[in-house]
Amino acid sequence: MERVGVVIGGGNIVRGAKLSEYGFDRVSADHMGMLATVINCLAMQDALEKQGIFTRVMSAIRMEALAEYYIRRRAVRHLEKSRIVLFAAGTGNPYFTTDSAATLRAIETGCDIIMKATNVDGIYDKDPNKHKDAVRYDQITYTEAINRQLKVMDTSAFALCRENDIPILVFDMNEPGNLVKAARGEKIGTLVTSGEGAVAHVG
Repeated sequence: MERVGVVIGGGNIVRGAKLSEYGFDRVSADHMGMLATVINCLAMQDALEKQGIFTRVMSAIRMEALAEYYIRRRAVRHLEKSRIVLFAAGTGNPYFTTDSAATLRAIETGCDIIMKATNVDGIYDKDPNKHKDAVRYDQITYTEAINRQLKVMDTSAFALCRENDIPILVFDMNEPGNLVKAARGEKIGTLVTSGEGAVAHVG
């Protein structure tokens, strides 16, 4: 059975960076954002366990009444026992995004691929919500994504994946069946690797 770890953001509740724009202290704002991810992980745990799926929520911030404190070896052991591990509270540090947290946990637990489920159906050369002529890539390299300043993931996350050669699949989480397709290795979204150069979507 495949091992699955999940990192969930908290943007539906609060974004630290956004709060700081309204005058909140950035460190405090980011801590609020981390707590929002814990709420989402607990909600996901409840939904999965209602389906008979064994899970563990592991938090980068100590809160033993709600979740296990993240320890890499313990997380790996849970994954080996086919439990889905929900990684909460980001990295536990301010100024780091959910993308960076997901990449770090993927490296630490030996993941084969990072699947980024988001609100767009892949990586585009420019914002498809603002430009009708935006072109989606079927495949692109880490270096090209960084050099072209493509914003679907932050630069530090792309760089970490490049250094550790972990592929990234970016796909639309709102399309029914896409998560299953991604897990089966079907061709959807955009794949980011160290391989050949950018391949634009045709059709």
